[in-house]
Amino acid sequence: MLKHLPKMPKHYPFIILGSGQAAPPLATSLTSLHGPSTTLIIEKSQIGGTCVNAGCTPTKTMISSGRIAYLSSRSSEYGISTVKNGVDMNTVRRRKRDIVTSFRSGNEKRLERAGVVVKYGVGRFIGPKTLVVRDRDGVEEEVTGGTVFINTGCRPAEPDLPGVETVDKARVLDSTSIMELDEVPERLIVVGAGYVGLEFGQLFRRLGAEVTVVGRGKQVLGREDEDVAEELGKILEQDGIVLELGMDTVRLENIDEGGMKIKLVYKPTGGGEEKSVLGSHILWSAGRVPNTDTLDASKAGVKIDKRGFVECNEYLQTTAEGVYVLGDVKGGPAFTHISYDDFRILKNNLIDSKVTQLSTTNRMVPYTVYTDPQLGHIGLHEHEARKLQPARNIKVAKMPMTWVARALETDETRGLMKAIVDGDTDEILGFTCLGIEGGEIMSMVQIAMMGKVKWPQLRDATFAHPTLAESLNNLWGSLE
Repeated sequence: MLKHLPKMPKHYPFIILGSGQAAPPLATSLTSLHGPSTTLIIEKSQIGGTCVNAGCTPTKTMISSGRIAYLSSRSSEYGISTVKNGVDMNTVRRRKRDIVTSFRSGNEKRLERAGVVVKYGVGRFIGPKTLVVRDRDGVEEEVTGGTVFINTGCRPAEPDLPGVETVDKARVLDSTSIMELDEVPERLIVVGAGYVGLEFGQLFRRLGAEVTVVGRGKQVLGREDEDVAEELGKILEQDGIVLELGMDTVRLENIDEGGMKIKLVYKPTGGGEEKSVLGSHILWSAGRVPNTDTLDASKAGVKIDKRGFVECNEYLQTTAEGVYVLGDVKGGPAFTHISYDDFRILKNNLIDSKVTQLSTTNRMVPYTVYTDPQLGHIGLHEHEARKLQPARNIKVAKMPMTWVARALETDETRGLMKAIVDGDTDEILGFTCLGIEGGEIMSMVQIAMMGKVKWPQLRDATFAHPTLAESLNNLWGSLE
């Protein structure tokens, strides 16, 4: 009688765990060189990861709706009369869903055309470069890879607060579930004064909610210079947002008072009397958690740090041979463009096999916070520049947006520009624009920094008038 031999695991030259922004271009680059069916993507939910499905694409789509609401409310300032028809959240949500579907399906079609194999399920290591994939029906399949890439990303942190279990779960929101609301919350409590909390807080304030932001730090956006954060705080308060900063959350309470269902109790960091705020909903935006808890990474020889992030070197190599990591699951700047740059590094080093190896060392990390006005930043902040060793002759230029002709013409004068330079070499070390199209102005300065352009060249450049760009002529007059 013949014995049934054990089924051999399917082997792929390349396996990518997770389909965030780095995965589709990495997968298609690999298949273009090695042929179709050589690359496997294991994806838990939807192609595109956080950015396409629950991050950049949907949030910025909804924020554009918030901006239209804001401009409509100011129409009389421009001499225009409008009829206020209110906010249709179903239309806002449908527009968001349609754009997400378009972006996601585009990625899916590119992967299909390239011959990338996609398995929907959760992958976990059972040995070096060996994984078990559990699909959506609970069926498990063993696969092996020649090279494995971990790209599993992060997810919103869950509230860790006494009393959370007593509150209606539908009213406790994260950055994903808040975008699926079919009505504007009457009063929204936002826990966390970082990028996510401020963007959503301002969005829903503009859509009609009363908003209170409770943050642990003494300022909004803790990494920014104090003067920039203070200016953004003033803008948010002008929009009607209540800021409670320097506060520790204490507990949640289930209530029913005047239509409000949640009470958040908090107190000053370091001690003090308890305070509270009532809300119809609460957004928990106090951090994100790396998706490594189901990986069983140790079985592959991949080291995870105490915070749950995958450890790697500057070439994105993990502690296991032939296993690499991309995106925010490795910690560090949690931006889509950094994830894509991780792909660029690995493409150069592994696919193009360039002699000059690229690394993450000293790469530029631009970012834009999509409050309105935007906050775009590149390079060093002032507080970082003043700590450089050896010390440098730090000079600072700062100019309010009320000095920018284009901002005056559009009546969008809130905010400021700030540049950090070396007074001896004229090198631009850092730049922040909190203002209309702040991310675009920041990108102009980034290009200057990439090209080693000194600040006097921007001062003396001929920019078209009237543009926002020409503000880079005038900024340096305040250098000191």
